[in-house]
Amino acid sequence: MTEQRRNDKKLEPWRDPRAEPYIRFENVTKRFGDFTAVNNVSLKIYRGEIFCLLGGSGCGKSTLLRMMAGFESVSGGNIFLDGQDMADIPPYERPVNMMFQSYALFPHMTVEKNVAFGLEQEKLSQSEIASRVSDMLEIVQLGQFAARKPHQLSGGQRQRVALARSLVKRPKLLLLDEPLGALDKKLREHTQFELINIQEQLGVTFIVVTHDQEEAMTLASRIGVMNRGEIVQVGTPTEIYEFPTSKFVADFIGSVNMFEGVLIEDLPDHVRIQSNELGGVVYVDHGISAAPGAVVWAAIRPEKINILRTPPPDVRENCVRGVVKEIAYMGDVSTYLVKIDTDKIVRVTLPNIERLSDDERILWDETVYLTWHSSSPIVISQ
Repeated sequence: MTEQRRNDKKLEPWRDPRAEPYIRFENVTKRFGDFTAVNNVSLKIYRGEIFCLLGGSGCGKSTLLRMMAGFESVSGGNIFLDGQDMADIPPYERPVNMMFQSYALFPHMTVEKNVAFGLEQEKLSQSEIASRVSDMLEIVQLGQFAARKPHQLSGGQRQRVALARSLVKRPKLLLLDEPLGALDKKLREHTQFELINIQEQLGVTFIVVTHDQEEAMTLASRIGVMNRGEIVQVGTPTEIYEFPTSKFVADFIGSVNMFEGVLIEDLPDHVRIQSNELGGVVYVDHGISAAPGAVVWAAIRPEKINILRTPPPDVRENCVRGVVKEIAYMGDVSTYLVKIDTDKIVRVTLPNIERLSDDERILWDETVYLTWHSSSPIVISQ
């Protein structure tokens, strides 16, 4: 399911000033001795979202998740779920469930018994347990495997058992900590879409912790990018990728070419940046409201750059010459590392739309010209 389809269905409640957030983190801080793992985080998450906390190891994302679950205490601030302060509510009384990367299935129990375990602990009737387990196994498409044990299942099937066990208790909120990390790439990609479809069927709010950018971009209605215990940007996948607000976010999400320069012109309809790293001028088709002479960075994604064998006529800006130093053929795309005249390496990614012979392909050590549209650069000032 695409981001646009999800946003159309959910009507983007985060853009509605009247919408009440389902989960609120208010100035939440977590300290371990002298170390601050989470630093003054405020965040609003809305009912029915798949919200991803994305960041590298040690950024604080799992700590934030564990505080939501009640496994870690809050050093400062407050966490609210559906208007209720979670401060004095122990983990086992919170309307929250958590799914771990390891899945933590009971190896001696069948799939059916694994999923039923939490309901049995709540002393529900056998008929209620049987009905809810059966319904949940059908949703995750494991009804025919109810009598099997975990070692008889594939990695993707075990992941769905863990998901069913987490959801069968009908939590208000499901927390997923690196839920697909144990799967291989192809299975992980397939399971991402399964996870989206299951979440939409049930309407449960998901908070997903991941370090995998592609996973976050695929799953999330919105992403919160974390660094050093702080949330540095929140937005939809498109906003995070196309409009990063800092060098860190631009560099962390996907690949990017960054050119430091000085703002030499800033008008409402365009910006010019003189960049010694580029050896020329970057022209951007919108203004940024900064003073001339300010140091800024022009960030350009590799897929937004074109490679030409001959220089484009009458083009003096958004064009640079270089020599192809490396080529990586990836099947659907090829990546080129081009050393421009300033000795900076520029990464370019082109789709392999046509089958070309070696004579037609751009090859190593060729002199080429790189160009990009004036809407492509992102101007960053921090």
